[in-house]
Amino acid sequence: MTNARLVLLGPPGAGKGTQAARLADHLGVPAISTGDIFRSNVAEGTELGQLAQKYMNAGEYVPDEVTNQMVAGRLSEPDAADGFLLDGYPRTASQVNELDQMLAGRGGLTHVIELTADTDEVVQRLLKRAQEQGRADDTESVIRRRLEVYAEQTAPLVDVYSERGLLIQVDGMGEMDEVTERLTAVLA
Repeated sequence: MTNARLVLLGPPGAGKGTQAARLADHLGVPAISTGDIFRSNVAEGTELGQLAQKYMNAGEYVPDEVTNQMVAGRLSEPDAADGFLLDGYPRTASQVNELDQMLAGRGGLTHVIELTADTDEVVQRLLKRAQEQGRADDTESVIRRRLEVYAEQTAPLVDVYSERGLLIQVDGMGEMDEVTERLTAVLA
């Protein structure tokens, strides 16, 4: 699906990262994850990474102006010219407006997919991932705070994209392959 310009929404732990990579590969477009970009900057000790780390450790979002600049830069790279899948952006109404401006000259989004997930199951997934990957930012209190922040700031985007006729909801629970099949089926 050349020229696919997608956003993948869903709470932390819904499987967005895994499914974004699989879906992007299926569509032949790059998966662009703000979380990966933040973690890369943290690992490299960049100024952006140090700033992002403070917010991430508290379970808060990195400020819009930093995130917007980072995403705009990534979308201007050659591999994103014929499409992309955004994972973790936009997260707020102001980021939706910023993304609209970024895409003004190349057509807007083609689809917005929301992976739905059960909160308690998501908490358990993230606690397990924290143990497996040694992620200090995934304590239960921080996970629950991240889910609250998602509900407050990102969930309203579902309404925005639904009103635009772009939203497709997909059950993110179950085996990875089952979820991937559901995703590819809705885009067929």
